[in-house]
Amino acid sequence: MKKKDFLSILDLTREEIGRIFEKARENRRGMPGRSLAGKAVVLVFEKASTRTRISFEVGIARMGGHPVVLAAESSQMGRGEPLKDTARILAGYCDAIVMRTFEHTRIEEMAFFARVPVINALTDLLHPCQVLSDCFTLSERVVNLSARKVAWIGDGNNVANSWINAAAVLGFELALACPKGYEPDEAVLQAARRAGARISVMQDPRDAARDAVAVNTDVWASMGQENEVPSRAKAFSSYQVDEVLMGVAAPDAVFMHCLPAHRGEEVTEDVLEGPRSIVWEQALNRLYVQEAILDYFLREKKE
Repeated sequence: MKKKDFLSILDLTREEIGRIFEKARENRRGMPGRSLAGKAVVLVFEKASTRTRISFEVGIARMGGHPVVLAAESSQMGRGEPLKDTARILAGYCDAIVMRTFEHTRIEEMAFFARVPVINALTDLLHPCQVLSDCFTLSERVVNLSARKVAWIGDGNNVANSWINAAAVLGFELALACPKGYEPDEAVLQAARRAGARISVMQDPRDAARDAVAVNTDVWASMGQENEVPSRAKAFSSYQVDEVLMGVAAPDAVFMHCLPAHRGEEVTEDVLEGPRSIVWEQALNRLYVQEAILDYFLREKKE
């Protein structure tokens, strides 16, 4: 059987996502089973991480597997070993590779040369594990998500790009409000539209949030953009999610954020800590959904 990778939400069908969500529900109700017993999963981290690293490590251990954390600076990758050489060696030792890196081409190269499943834990282009978990969290609260609208406010970054992919697969409407020059990746956007996704990009946050069932945001400057903080703060000054913006969303709307959050910048304290915020559910569900992803991609015999 040809191995399958999870580099993008587009690598899954709606039916496959449904099976992953059902497994995540089972995991949340109790232990996830021992489908990784006797298996080792290497976690390659070229970028800093809190929730992603801990949720993957804990999830692998709960499923009976052995997590191996490999930081670039403490490995031969940090001394210039070609990625294709590392990929082939890791695939020989381990049963799957989870990678958090910079350019998306790096994880594509890892997947090309590794003969075991490769899972994208974040690249500069996409963050599929985060958004798949976010969609799970939202779907647990919203009946018939495909008939509703989700709003993204702020930077058209890797998380926004994965929300675009999710809209293409799951069928909900997505409205993104981004400052000029900070729109999502054009190739990702056009591919989703060709697939029939209902996606609109605009500059007015109120237009995006109007009647949305979820208002979603992220930090204004991501990892590696620290030198852009002053210019980004100016560009995004009118893109803060506050109670006024939440007021134009649907009556049952929730606030979402992938964390870490900068209170007083992209979101106010009262929204982040308020009754409509589900950010802590999002973070906790990373564990259950990523367990389900690993179970799906590593189970020797799929139903």
